[in-house]
Amino acid sequence: MVNKDREIVLALATFPGEEVAAALARQLLAEGLVACVNILPGVRSLYRWEGGVQDEPEVLALMKSRRELSDELVERVVELHPYETPAVSVLSPHAVAREYGAWVTDELRGAGDR
Repeated sequence: MVNKDREIVLALATFPGEEVAAALARQLLAEGLVACVNILPGVRSLYRWEGGVQDEPEVLALMKSRRELSDELVERVVELHPYETPAVSVLSPHAVAREYGAWVTDELRGAGDR
């Protein structure tokens, strides 16, 4: 049986650059909404925006959190993000190594309340 309050999620978001993503990651870490953020440079995003096709360099941030914090995490990323319409998605991994999952959940806000 899965303990829903300890189930981890992976949130994805793109950013215009590494420093913007790192600043947001530091804020989310300080607020206890994420346990870890990986920033992957070299993403090329092609998308439709305001009637045209855009082709922009971006970075991808992979944010690890707990399911119970995911709505608040998405709201906070949207609030802090420099884009007018940031792309933020939350995925539920099918399987996670037990030790890693325990570390993620223990590093987040509310972990000491258990």
